[in-house]
Parts: sequence; C-alpha cells; structure tokens
Amino acid sequence: MRKYRSPEKMKQRLIELILERTFKFTDKPTFKLASGTMSNFYFNCKPTTLNSEGMYLTGNLLYDIIEGRKSWKVKGVGGLTLGADPVANAIAYTSHLKGEPLEAFVVRKEPKKHGTMSWIEGNVTKGDKVVIVEDVITTGGSTKKAIERARECGLNILGVIVLIDRQEGGREAIESLGVPVRMLLTKEEIFKAYQKLETHKIK
Repeated sequence: MRKYRSPEKMKQRLIELILERTFKFTDKPTFKLASGTMSNFYFNCKPTTLNSEGMYLTGNLLYDIIEGRKSWKVKGVGGLTLGADPVANAIAYTSHLKGEPLEAFVVRKEPKKHGTMSWIEGNVTKGDKVVIVEDVITTGGSTKKAIERARECGLNILGVIVLIDRQEGGREAIESLGVPVRMLLTKEEIFKAYQKLETHKIK
C-alpha cells in the first residue's frame, strides 16, 4: 500500500488521480453541464471517489477539514445522491478508523415510494447537526437542494464541504443561504497541475 508522509502529499496524489480519472479539458466548450451551459472543463468525480485509493484520500482529507472546525460537532455527513454518496461514505469510514465515528446519509432526489417514504436515508434524525458534502459545485444548485431538503427534515446544517469547486458562483450561492462552505480543491489549482503535466509531456 502506498504510504503518505503528510496531508500535502495526500492532496498532491489526489490531484494526480483526478487528472488521470476525472478531469477533461478541450480548447472549445464542448461539455454540457447540469446547468445547461457549455464548458471546456469537465469533472466526473465518480471514477476517483469510487476508486479505493481515491476513496482513502478523499475520506482522510475531507475528514481533516471537519476535524479542523472545532465548532462543527456533527453527527453525520451526506448530500444529494449520487455524486455526494461516495464522498460521504469515505468520510464516515475514515471517521470510524479515527475513533470519532460519523454517520453517512443520503438525500434522495424524490421520496421513497414505499415503507417510510422518507427523503433522507441514514441514521440521522430531526435536530441532528450535520455537514452537507458534494463532489463538485458549479452553480451550487444540487447542494442547495440538499440543504433545503435536509432542513425540511429537521436537520441542523453547520456547513458544506466540497471536493472540487469549479469557481463559477456556486460557493457564493450556497453561502447566501447562511451556510459556510469549505473546499478541498479548486478548478484553478487542478488546471495549473494539468498545464504543468502537459508541459512535461511536450518536453
């Protein structure tokens, strides 16, 4: 198993995985985003967050963000299915290994059609303090939906943690709801790593 000497090394390796598995770039805007706009940047995080090493790195680095916010004494982490699911699971698994277990939960896009017919899956209930997680934010639309639905179900949202911020207004849109946002990576720093990699390839 690969050993990591520091969080900085872990972050560097995660960026490498993102460039290998997640990030795509074209000179012309050819990728249609969920918002309907066209972009020359595209992030599909699932090949990274569902990878064993990617899950390990994501879980540890995002757990450290939660642990670093001393006021965030939370019971659970979760977000709108599907992108948030592997992120929440990675954090919850890491939290158990660290001896500070957190619950992972899922915010459904529509209520369960049988049984409890609930919007939220997981062991969190009304009044619990939670953090909403997301793999990528662009406009912040899906994260805002998760926040609104979780609030309707009585959860107390202390903050949002994002794996990658595309820096296209999503953070500001989320924070307009009164929820602080912390991100691990930005489009800018990933693109800088991409440009550096491409320069080395040319040489």
